[in-house]
Amino acid sequence: MEEKKQTIYEEKTPKVKSGMGMLIATLLGLVLSIVAFIGGTFCMASAVETVQLVIGGILLLASIVWFIVDVILMKGLHIINPNEAIVFTLFGQYMGTLKEEGYYWINPFCSAINPTTEKSTFSITIGSESTANAQAPQVGKKKISLKANTLENGIQKVNDELGNPIEIGAVVIWKVKNPTKAVFNVDNYSVYISTQCDAIIRNVARCYPYDNMDEEEMGEKTLRGSSQEVADIMKKELQEKVDIAGIEILEVRITHLSYAPEIASAMLQRQQAVAIIAARQKIVEGAVSMVEMAINQLNENEVVELDEERKAAMVSNLLVVLCGNKDAQPVVNSGSIY
Repeated sequence: MEEKKQTIYEEKTPKVKSGMGMLIATLLGLVLSIVAFIGGTFCMASAVETVQLVIGGILLLASIVWFIVDVILMKGLHIINPNEAIVFTLFGQYMGTLKEEGYYWINPFCSAINPTTEKSTFSITIGSESTANAQAPQVGKKKISLKANTLENGIQKVNDELGNPIEIGAVVIWKVKNPTKAVFNVDNYSVYISTQCDAIIRNVARCYPYDNMDEEEMGEKTLRGSSQEVADIMKKELQEKVDIAGIEILEVRITHLSYAPEIASAMLQRQQAVAIIAARQKIVEGAVSMVEMAINQLNENEVVELDEERKAAMVSNLLVVLCGNKDAQPVVNSGSIY
């Protein structure tokens, strides 16, 4: 049974004929059926003998049957534009997938399947928030689009690796690569990729912190600092999930990333505090190096001889000048420091 399913789902090209040739043939058939109908009516109207009535009846019956057959045959005509496909089934059996552009004729009893035409729009509700409505890529009631499509499911609220609530949104560029899998392996491939996209964004966002504020963790990946690497991971995991639906993921990009409103102000204060500490650390490091350079140059040039107490006083004064937030006010000492 499993082997039979594999054969059914394997993509193949159906048996088709030239659409233009069949169109001309059916149009000629319609013209001939109309002529036969007129001839049969005329024979029956002007019939004198039984033979003429029989011939007229046969012509009328043949014209009606011919007309019905031509109408049925015309239902098998299909136009395939570039980057479009039609999946055909005949009484529940898979017949093939037509992807090459052109004008074709196929068995008129074959029916085309496109699951996205059942509902043109859909929305995914997660928790108390609903994502933006996404529209299924529809070319027609029977055709499946093979063009690149954009999926944006809106902004989701998740917890990062540290447990901080964040808001994240991503856009996915995708296309149908295998129409046969898209039709038979999943119920609705547009809804399927939307649901999988939501799940992958949540799972990946929980594995990384929003930002690293500790020096010990500065080399780790973060959602804010390594957005492209995280997006590539999302693309890889999403591709693994949608392979069953014959979908190819072209690109994933993070379009929105921020702390949730309830902690945004607190995290902003934390970021400001970290920035102030880092700036002060740089200022102190620079001031110490400048004081050391000043003392070394004074000693090398023998400008003045400083004992330990005078060195301490000079270091204190220089650090106050270099690390202070305000301009220093000089004080002239007219006496001795002892």
